[in-house]
Amino acid sequence: MSMKNANFIFPNWNAPENVHAVMTTRLGGVSKSPFDSFNLATHVEDDLETILKNRRILKTTLNLPTEPFWLEQIHSNQVVDASTDLILPKADASFTTQKNVVCVVMTADCLPVLMCSKNGEKIAAIHAGWRGLENGIISKTVEALKTNELIVWFGAAIGANCFEVGDDVRNAFLKKSADYSKAFKQNGSQWLADIYELARIELAHLGITDVFGGEFCTVSDSRFYSFRHEKQTGRMATLIWRT
Repeated sequence: MSMKNANFIFPNWNAPENVHAVMTTRLGGVSKSPFDSFNLATHVEDDLETILKNRRILKTTLNLPTEPFWLEQIHSNQVVDASTDLILPKADASFTTQKNVVCVVMTADCLPVLMCSKNGEKIAAIHAGWRGLENGIISKTVEALKTNELIVWFGAAIGANCFEVGDDVRNAFLKKSADYSKAFKQNGSQWLADIYELARIELAHLGITDVFGGEFCTVSDSRFYSFRHEKQTGRMATLIWRT
């Protein structure tokens, strides 16, 4: 998709031509402060009419083939098929092998991960906070796709210089594998965690190295919502579909 619009982030990745992907920013909508302006989440106390208006803007601006398959995200490792008729399933990733089905996740510091198979027939969207990553949300999604011949893009998440965590978080990952130690940097009595690196390590364990993106920071870049920085704020959406 070669659309140009400064209010959106378009992945720079080598996905097949029939795969379309985009991440929204906080720009281009009608929400009032502190949700200004393109909030797409219904669970953050923003005005519902306004959110629905933003979702209509999303659909028309991007010319989406169908309404996105919204999830009720719960920091789990639950993966659902977006081609089902479930309404707001509790899950943190969705996938499809169907055309014109739009997988979507919402974030405001957590890591949005998009995947597509190299032949362009399978796609997935993942909401990967540290809990989801620790619980294996990426592995579970790859399992659901039944292939590791995948191309991956990381949308905007909290940057490695802003994501302060305690020993508990670091130890949880080190229990999984010593490889994760390189995603943590000592910072006084705390650690700075690189959420992009945590995801890359899990992908590498699965034999997936075709990984793009990961250059943004939702805390320090004012185009994005940041829950950690603002507490009460909106959510960006990261979407993928195939034609």
